[in-house]
Amino acid sequence: MLEAVKPVGKTEIDAARDRVAPLSVVSPLIGCDIAPQGKTIRLKLENLQPIGSFKIRPIGNAVLSRSRGDLNAGIYTTSSGNSALGVAWMARRLGIGATAVVPANAPQAKLDKLRRLGARIEMRANDVWWRAIEAGTLEDQEGVYIDAVRDPASLAGDATIGAEILEQWADVEAILVPFGGGGLACGIACAVRAIRPGVKIIACELSSAHPLKSAFEAGAPAQTSHEPGFVSGVGYGSVLPEMWPLARSMIDDVITVSLEQVAQAIRFLAENNRVVAEGAGAISVAAALSAQYPQTRVCAVISGGNIDSDILAGILQGRMPG
Repeated sequence: MLEAVKPVGKTEIDAARDRVAPLSVVSPLIGCDIAPQGKTIRLKLENLQPIGSFKIRPIGNAVLSRSRGDLNAGIYTTSSGNSALGVAWMARRLGIGATAVVPANAPQAKLDKLRRLGARIEMRANDVWWRAIEAGTLEDQEGVYIDAVRDPASLAGDATIGAEILEQWADVEAILVPFGGGGLACGIACAVRAIRPGVKIIACELSSAHPLKSAFEAGAPAQTSHEPGFVSGVGYGSVLPEMWPLARSMIDDVITVSLEQVAQAIRFLAENNRVVAEGAGAISVAAALSAQYPQTRVCAVISGGNIDSDILAGILQGRMPG
C-alpha cells in the first residue's frame, strides 16, 4: 500500500500556479442561466483548457516538478483518458515519449486525441487497468509514472482551480466537484482550507456508482457495485486507500445524481450556455441543479468536455446513451 496523501499548503499551490501558468488558462467563471429558486450557480469552465479538461494542471505541475534528466526516458500514466491526454500533451511539448495505459472502455473521443498527440496507447482489461492504478506503477513500462491523483505536485496543480475560484467569486459558499480518484476535489479543498476555510467542498457522484458516499457510510473505503454508464473518469469500485484520510478530512458532503440527471445537465449546458461538458464534468452541474445543499451561492466545476460526438448528439436529441 502506498503512503497516505497529505494536504498541500499555500506555498506549494503558489508554486504550482507559476508552473502551470504557461500551460493553462485561467478558466472563466460564468453564470448558470437556470438555477433552482433561491440559488445562484456559477460554472467553472475547465473544459476550456488546452486538452479539454482540468488535467493539464495536475499533470503539468507533476511533470515540471521533476528534473529534465528524469524525464528523458519518457512518461506514462494509467487513465481513462484525460490524465493520459495531459501526459501526451506535456510529452509533445517537451519532446519526449508518452504512453497511455487505458481501460477497454476508454471513450473514443479521448483515444482519437491521444493518437493526434502522438501517444502510444496500451489498452488493458478494466480490472487489470484498475489494479495498475491501485499499484501506482506498471513494471512493464519504461520512463516515469505520472500519478494524477496521489502525487503532491498533482494535488497542488488541482488546488490552483480552488485558488482561482476564490479570487473570481468572493461570496461563494460551496464548491461542487466531480469525484473520480479524488485529486480534483481534495486539491480544491486544500486551496479553500488555506485561503477561505468557511467555503464548503461538496463531492458529486453517480447514484449508480458512488465509492466516496459508500466510504463515508462505512467509515472506510469499501468495495461497492458501480455502474457508471456513459460517464467515464468517475464511479470506480472503491476510494483509493491513500486518498481516504485526506478526503474524509477535506470534503464536507457528497451529493449523488442519476445518469438521467447528468444527461439532462449536458443538454442544458449545450442549449443554454453553449458549453460542451463530458459526463464527469456535468455531474457537478446536475448536483447543483438538484439543490441538495443548504448553501445559496455555489460553484459547479465542469472538469472536462471530451465527450464522444455520438453520445452528445444522442443526448441533444433527447436519447439516453446506452
